[in-house]
Amino acid sequence: MTGKLRTVRFRGPAGALEGLWKEAAGAVRGGAVFAHPHPRFGGTMHNKVVYRAAQSLAKAGFATLRFNFRGVGLSEGSYDALRGEVDDFRAALDEAERHAGLPLVAGGFSFGAAAALRGIDGDRRVEAAIALGLPLATESGAGTPRPAVPTLYAVGEGDTYGPPDLLARFVGGAGEIVVVPGTDHFFEGALDALGEALDGFLARLPARGARARA
Repeated sequence: MTGKLRTVRFRGPAGALEGLWKEAAGAVRGGAVFAHPHPRFGGTMHNKVVYRAAQSLAKAGFATLRFNFRGVGLSEGSYDALRGEVDDFRAALDEAERHAGLPLVAGGFSFGAAAALRGIDGDRRVEAAIALGLPLATESGAGTPRPAVPTLYAVGEGDTYGPPDLLARFVGGAGEIVVVPGTDHFFEGALDALGEALDGFLARLPARGARARA
């Protein structure tokens, strides 16, 4: 059973950001932040892939924040072509640390994955990352840094926004790739398989208890 869910508002660089905070099930291992797909194409924190990732994170012991980027839902500000959204993600990491301590797991889906990998670059609080449907073949994915922490990359077999072969070249052996068969960028009809990949990756992370901010 996963933890309780509550709505939150926290300070972002362009104004208040709207989020959902899911408590960890059982002993808390740390905090997590998970970001949604492209704001210009209907992406919100209620996306089904984002929801599934938050469920896995909470079940694995990570109190999890999913949130709306600036200009989405009740979040203040306006779309900033990924630049400001990276800053939003960093503000969400700060919020997760305040409430759950360290270490942090960071991730996102599609545009949110690109924002997350940019947002954690050089951040020593983050022990692992999750990039679902990383859109390497799009403007959002171009120039994405490869994280230095253990990372799960999941991609649909038929994803045209970040095809598996392009992802393999990007990862270059420095990460775990799961290609989900019979599905596309949106993991349509494959959420159970995606959840199994998430659960397995999180179970293999070192089992350390959460620690408070120093």
